[in-house]
Amino acid sequence: MERKLERLIPKPRSRFIQVICNECGNRQIVFDSAKIEVKCNVCGAVLCKPSGGKAILLAKRERVLE
Repeated sequence: MERKLERLIPKPRSRFIQVICNECGNRQIVFDSAKIEVKCNVCGAVLCKPSGGKAILLAKRERVLE
């Protein structure tokens, strides 16, 4: 029964990712399908850029949040 429900209810393909800024080391959460440039809250460096689908990460990926 559970397998049948898994097929009927799709899981989202996009997730939130915790990244570390390359400039200052600040940890920040970003959406992996961001539609705008996401900048660091501390130093203003660009963390990810939009690409039409998944965003291009310019910072280090620390972990994926479930």
